[in-house]
Amino acid sequence: MRNVYDGPSDQNPALTELRDRLRTAMDQPGRSMTALGRSLGLGRTTVHTAVRRSGPPPSKRTVVILARGLGLPVAELVELWRRATQGADPASVAGGAAGPGRPIGDWDPHDLEVHPAGTAPDSGPGAAPGGVVRRVLPGYVSREHDRVLTQAVRAAGNGHSRLVVLVGDSSTGKTRASWEAVQPLAALGWRLWHPFDPTRATEALDDLHRVLPRTVVWLNEAQHYFGDPVTGERIAAAVRSLLTVPERGPVLVLGTLWPKYALRYAALPAPDEPDVYSPVRALLEGRTLIVPEAFDAPALAAAVALAESGDRLLADALTRARTSGQLAQDLAGAPQLRDRYEQGSPAARALLQVAMDARRLGAGLHLPRAFLVDAAADYFSQGEYDQRADDWAEVAFAELARPVHGKQAPLRRAVPRPALRPPGDARPGEAPAGPAGTVFRLADHLEQHGRAVRGDLCPPASFWHAAHTHLTRPDDLYRLAEAARACHRLQWHHHLCHRAAHAGHAGALFRLSRARREAGDHPGADSLLRRAADAGDVDALLDLAERRERAEDTAGAEALLGRAVESGRPYALLRAGGRRKRAGDARGAEILYERAADAGDPDGLLLLARDRKLAGDLEGAEALYQRVAATGSPLALFQLVFIRGAAGDMEGAEALGQRAADAGHPHALLQLARVVEFEGDVERAEAICRRLVAIGSVHAMLGLAGMRERAGDLAGAEELARRATRTGRPEALLYMARKRREAGSAQEAEAWARQAADAGGRDALLYLAELRTEAGDTPGAEALLRRAADAGHADKVKNLPAIAAKWRYGLDPDGTPTLPWH
Repeated sequence: MRNVYDGPSDQNPALTELRDRLRTAMDQPGRSMTALGRSLGLGRTTVHTAVRRSGPPPSKRTVVILARGLGLPVAELVELWRRATQGADPASVAGGAAGPGRPIGDWDPHDLEVHPAGTAPDSGPGAAPGGVVRRVLPGYVSREHDRVLTQAVRAAGNGHSRLVVLVGDSSTGKTRASWEAVQPLAALGWRLWHPFDPTRATEALDDLHRVLPRTVVWLNEAQHYFGDPVTGERIAAAVRSLLTVPERGPVLVLGTLWPKYALRYAALPAPDEPDVYSPVRALLEGRTLIVPEAFDAPALAAAVALAESGDRLLADALTRARTSGQLAQDLAGAPQLRDRYEQGSPAARALLQVAMDARRLGAGLHLPRAFLVDAAADYFSQGEYDQRADDWAEVAFAELARPVHGKQAPLRRAVPRPALRPPGDARPGEAPAGPAGTVFRLADHLEQHGRAVRGDLCPPASFWHAAHTHLTRPDDLYRLAEAARACHRLQWHHHLCHRAAHAGHAGALFRLSRARREAGDHPGADSLLRRAADAGDVDALLDLAERRERAEDTAGAEALLGRAVESGRPYALLRAGGRRKRAGDARGAEILYERAADAGDPDGLLLLARDRKLAGDLEGAEALYQRVAATGSPLALFQLVFIRGAAGDMEGAEALGQRAADAGHPHALLQLARVVEFEGDVERAEAICRRLVAIGSVHAMLGLAGMRERAGDLAGAEELARRATRTGRPEALLYMARKRREAGSAQEAEAWARQAADAGGRDALLYLAELRTEAGDTPGAEALLRRAADAGHADKVKNLPAIAAKWRYGLDPDGTPTLPWH
């Protein structure tokens, strides 16, 4: 096979040595020109041109970037570049100054006004220790306008000058489409010129006559060039000359416009008005290309495929914009939305943090103004609170209403659509019809950002008080009540539940009935339970049915179960199926389990499969597991692995386990390896684990470490465990903590456990609390459990009874134990 760098060798010894050194450093396993270029901010063509055996030398900038990125001595390579280009015609050196512009591959797309979609730690030149980030772009999805644009670029590459102006609203992908389109011209040695300094129009007027053949003229935001009635006419004339004088071509002129400007230039003036845009209109006629606002179904499918192959920026955007199809707008606006949050005024930040907390804890899309304003009080520092002006809220809302790219505002006023339903068709959880006052909606990206940056925080007291005072939708009140319970803020849970129950939320009535029962008030609990069941709460119906069954009221239990089943909820169908099964009605149970599977929960079929397996009907069990496995259930695949293994078909078992691993569920194959090891075939067990290790499974690394330890290879076990910890996954860090504790090193165990907790491991917080308790540090253990509770994991509290008793009445929003309150 011919090497990608093959071709006639350079006759310049310095250039040959320069390219050989770059090539040698680049030819490492797992390194590609595309990935290298992306990581350094260079185009693939630029990287390829720098190392191929013939053609003009690369630019000095390219040499410096590659040297730094590849870990080569920059000064030595720059000296080789100087010797290689000494005496050369400037036009023959990439980046030379013959005519405006520079090689396409030397441009950073963001310098051409392609909107950045995210950032990543910088590995390229100029990276400062500890925090410099570089802008990155997601993978590109071609759409219909790209096909037309590609034809124009191909014509230019074949020697025919072309002008194309892409027309679309803000952040629809016009500039990115232009950048992607010109990449084939980079391989042909074309240059790109972006008139910009001192102003766009001034540089265009000064230098359009100097444009050489094989140049892309980049007129992004073309209204800056054509919009002035005086200079616009002259620029339009200069562009027309560039396109029509044969000896000046081929050139490619690319521009972008918002629709309002394209309409303005195309409109004919009234009879008594001057025709100021006549030259521009004539130039653009037949040369504009519409870029749609939304991705169509094929484009969305292509974006999903890129996301599934590892494009995290696209995957992130699809979580918000898949329904609307406005991926480009989401990607363009995301960095600016984060900047507006991080750099906003204290009042704007406080309102955004209230909205973030409300959305992540379960409040609906539309947040009342009064709630946001009152809840913000405790989000200010004392100094900020003291310095607030009387009109602070109006100013902050105005600040947050200003849009960023893609017409997105951080917090915008919203007008909910009325629910138009037949009279009397009230839905559970809805507020009564009527004016809700002014409401606001948080930008989707900031909602998601809030979940990431504030997920470990419990809101302050003003948040809960404002929710109790101002929110009226039963669903909002109940979800926030449940969030308070998850944070161990039991007093606020109680009061919000009462508000939700008073507003008619059946689930809140059921939750209050449980609280009454736990407090020993059984008559009160029964009354609330009946009210919840009457309101249609499925949990209450099932609870009452069980009570009727224990009281031997079979008819009453059946009636309640029937009402629960009518809801169609899968867990109600499963509970009813279980009762049928206990009553000996196998066929009735199967019918209900089938209905639950159709509703999205195949657990009943798994129960049937287990029963058949226990009864010795392996064929029937396998058929059911196969059916459930077709839905992607990892548990079904897990069971199939063992059925195949038990039948002696180890190859079939491994194949099924690999299928589960390929679908992102390696546990079946890992468990099979443990079974194989137990049966004595250690070599095969380790081979299975190594296949999973090869695809990056942390659990397999830890499983294999255990196998090596049991085989007496302590050094091998240690290396595998450390390899797992280098992934940063909390389960690997906690594994190492436990191993250090077993080895008697409590200090090292705690250090590893703290790393696991900092990496997001909730179990690590409990483990650390246990270590602190053993060391006699009760305040330290409390602080760790408080972190878990703040993050919504109050279930960890019960594992340390002494602290659970101290926190019997819950925690206040500031984290201090609540005094007795009922």
